[in-house]
Amino acid sequence: MKNGVGVAQNIVLFGGTSEIGQSILRRIVKPGVSRLVLVSRDIDAASRVSQDLVDRHPELDVHHVRYEASDAASMEHVVAEVADSIGDIDIAVVAQGLLNENVDYYASPSALIDVVNVNMTGEMVLLYALASRMRTQGYGKIVVLSSVAGERVRRGNPVYGATKAGVDGFALALDHELAGSGASVLVVRPGFVTTKMTTGMKKAPFSTNPEVVAQIVEKGISSDKKIVWAPAPLHWMFLILKNLPIAIWRRLPI
Repeated sequence: MKNGVGVAQNIVLFGGTSEIGQSILRRIVKPGVSRLVLVSRDIDAASRVSQDLVDRHPELDVHHVRYEASDAASMEHVVAEVADSIGDIDIAVVAQGLLNENVDYYASPSALIDVVNVNMTGEMVLLYALASRMRTQGYGKIVVLSSVAGERVRRGNPVYGATKAGVDGFALALDHELAGSGASVLVVRPGFVTTKMTTGMKKAPFSTNPEVVAQIVEKGISSDKKIVWAPAPLHWMFLILKNLPIAIWRRLPI
């Protein structure tokens, strides 16, 4: 619950080593925040990348919880473990995801299983587990890192785009279900973000970086918005792209 000056007390990042997730934490972890939980597959790596945050906020009580993002069946237990560590959850940032760019799914169709399990199946179970917890406590915000790739799935990576489209639509419907409960969902739709995950890839128009995404997310959390775009002009760009006739869409070099 927020303290007397409106600062969230307990914050959780699912995907503790995510560059975008860490940038978001640097924006929303402020004096007054009491507890932080980093949920990650590699706890040692999460500890290293978050050290500067801990150094700047020595009063912060930091916890680590290990999880496997593809293990959908474990998500209820993971959320329960987080709650056991810190109590109520004020803000949960969900930044788990696999890109798997340039994988030949024709040669190895089963390679898409991990992508679907991490980006959609596991995340959907996680979102419901978080929503259930927040609905019971009567407040809380879930920040879901989606992607513009889900607005209209491109041929360059249809598996990634399809999973983002699925979880994006699910998150918005979940927010609708939560209306009146005190809990809510914020969907974040970044474009191409320069991170380690995108190293070597050709940049798309309106490319950005984790810090810019984090600034937009920070403003979105304190607003009543349900969707934020990073950067904002992508909203108008995709308003056009998503409505292009198929014949034209298929000619685009994407």
